[in-house]
Amino acid sequence: MVWRASPLLMLASLALRLLRAVLPIAALWFGKLIIDEVVRLSGLEGPATLAGWAAAPESQRLMLYLAAEFGLAVLSDLLTRSSGLIDALLAQRLTISTSVRLMQHAATLDLEDFEDAEFQDRLERARIQSSGRMTLMGQLFGQMQDMVTVATLAGGLLVYNPWLIGLLILALIPAFLGEAHFNAQSYTLDFNRTPERRELDYVRQTAASADTAKEVKIFGLNPFLTDRYRVLSESYYRASRRIAQNRALWGAGFTGVGTIGYYLAYAWIIGSTLTGRLSIGDLTFLAGSFLRLRSLLEGLLFSFSSTAAQALYLDDLFGFFEVKPEILSPPHPLPMPQPIREGFRFEDVGFRYPGAERWAVRHMSFTLKAGETLALVGENGAGKTTLVKLLCRLYDPDEGRILLDGRDLRDYDVEALRSAMGVIFQDFVRYNLTAADNIAVGRIAARDDRARVETAAKRSLADRVIEGLPAGYDQMIGKRFRNGVELSGGEWQKIAIARAYMRDAEVLILDEPTAALDARSEFEVFQRFKELSAGRSAVLISHRFSSVRMADRILVLSGGAVEAAGTHAELLAQSGRYAELFELQAAGYR
Repeated sequence: MVWRASPLLMLASLALRLLRAVLPIAALWFGKLIIDEVVRLSGLEGPATLAGWAAAPESQRLMLYLAAEFGLAVLSDLLTRSSGLIDALLAQRLTISTSVRLMQHAATLDLEDFEDAEFQDRLERARIQSSGRMTLMGQLFGQMQDMVTVATLAGGLLVYNPWLIGLLILALIPAFLGEAHFNAQSYTLDFNRTPERRELDYVRQTAASADTAKEVKIFGLNPFLTDRYRVLSESYYRASRRIAQNRALWGAGFTGVGTIGYYLAYAWIIGSTLTGRLSIGDLTFLAGSFLRLRSLLEGLLFSFSSTAAQALYLDDLFGFFEVKPEILSPPHPLPMPQPIREGFRFEDVGFRYPGAERWAVRHMSFTLKAGETLALVGENGAGKTTLVKLLCRLYDPDEGRILLDGRDLRDYDVEALRSAMGVIFQDFVRYNLTAADNIAVGRIAARDDRARVETAAKRSLADRVIEGLPAGYDQMIGKRFRNGVELSGGEWQKIAIARAYMRDAEVLILDEPTAALDARSEFEVFQRFKELSAGRSAVLISHRFSSVRMADRILVLSGGAVEAAGTHAELLAQSGRYAELFELQAAGYR
């Protein structure tokens, strides 16, 4: 992952760390030489002043050692700062690279995945891991650097006494095992509490969001939401506190074992110096090396444990990348027909949502002819929106098949099929973008074609809305960002309908497109829709019979099946569900 983010920066980071790794042993060795040289010179008759000692011929070696140690100190500082700069840049490149990869992979997955709560938990964990991965990378690079330093320091200790290394390692093993155990417990807690953490974020967002502020205030929801957040967060805190307390308690004991090992070795070094086996310089070198080595080994063992824990979390990211879409284009897809000649045909189609027992639609058979405007009518839950999702291949049928110009929909390229669909759902997205970009998302490749954007706005009557904005098409809409202007529900809906016209697709699908429009705007929108959908296949979903009567044909859905089909006049004459619903709605206007 790091290499893919920036090969050059990664190589530079490794090179700098390699140089930094050999500096400690060099600094300790020159420290030893300086001490031994000072001891030697202190036994000689020499100048009585500091200036005299510095200029004396016998002090030249000492001056050389001091200059070398000074140079190492300056070099160490420069390498540390350079390494910090490169690691910071590499961290940003890694976050960008991983986040882009996550977004690209998410775009390939099925709608079914995003509607699954377990998948949402996985996505949340992956999203968290897509940023901040520099911590793990820094640990890995730091381990490489420390291992080189350990090798050089251990080499120095082995010359004097190999048992010092063994004693040090044995003293640190308990602390390593303890950290590994508690890191695993922390990961298990975070993994199992993912749903609660998502709910915490949702409650916090709901309690303090521009989208929910009106209802939170009117219904007095703040105390309820605050209490809910407090209960969830306190539960997570108590579980986390138990692990932290146990880690601190056992960690203190394990550290004590390591300290005993260190001072046993230190006692041997002091004793060997007093008996004359080691010089004062050797004492300084060994004490410094042992102290540094103990610190490095302790850090390495804890770092390995922490890296193992980080790797557990990283599994969430890689696990997300392993999720594969089920709705795919065939190896040799058919080209999308341009224009559509016969239309679409549903043959005994059945579908139910994952995990659901009830069929959303079943034994569904009908046709959408080329150039025909088809209206779908039915009560909530009748399967209207599900049909649209199947038509766009957001889902595949569990039973039966859908044909386009006589060939199974699964024989065509998925992206080409969806590109030929201009769909506006009832729960359309209100993008916090400029007015022009809000329309351009309908065909984002033509974002820079302002003439096309403006034409789409005129077709949906959104041009009147945009004319009233301070910056026109360049005005940021939505209140999430600074200088954004909020629109009414009906104004947003006109902007959304413009996306369908921006797409200039062969099939237009409007799912409850005028729910937030006033009567005059609704009439104008449908008049435009009738004109602009001429020669195209169109699907219209609406509960308003004044709107659907303009369709060439109307399907009445009930319980996930087609109950009746015909024109407005034909369905009224049948005295069935359509006539009943029509009379109920008409009675409200009498």
